[in-house]
Amino acid sequence: MTTPTLLGISGSLRAEATNRKLLREAARLFGECTYIEADLNLPLYDGDAEADNGVPDAVKTLAQQIEEADAVIISTPEYNKGPSGVLKNALDWVSRVEGQHWSGKPVAVMSAAAGRAGGERAQMILRGFMVPFRPRILQGPEIHLAASSSQFDENGQLTGEIYVRELTQLMQSLRAEIS
Repeated sequence: MTTPTLLGISGSLRAEATNRKLLREAARLFGECTYIEADLNLPLYDGDAEADNGVPDAVKTLAQQIEEADAVIISTPEYNKGPSGVLKNALDWVSRVEGQHWSGKPVAVMSAAAGRAGGERAQMILRGFMVPFRPRILQGPEIHLAASSSQFDENGQLTGEIYVRELTQLMQSLRAEIS
């Protein structure tokens, strides 16, 4: 089998966001793969702008990355009890690109947040956002990284044994979906 391509989508734009760190850890624990991290620095969706200018090239690139990936991992922060606007905006934009980019695609979702629930509500809402796209969303183990800023060492690796164990299991399940 060729080396699988794993696309990481972080709902946070910050370069050192804990959701980015969580995705990188997931890719490490996934094992040998080509890991690509999506760029969600996209304009706000505006139907008038789309009608005047078409779909931006950055959105087309994201849609192509989704389509070409063997599997996708998404990590969302929790802002005001839901996923970030950045992530929702990206999903809205990709839905405007012709094709079924997500259909049947193995997807693992996770969340990292400052609160004690680790973004559980945001992750639940994100799962609902994904339904119209019809991917194959793994059901668990669920990763809700609580107090996320204190969960990584200086090398960006998870320090909590339970999180490492469950993320490893999730990545093993994701790998099995593409084998």
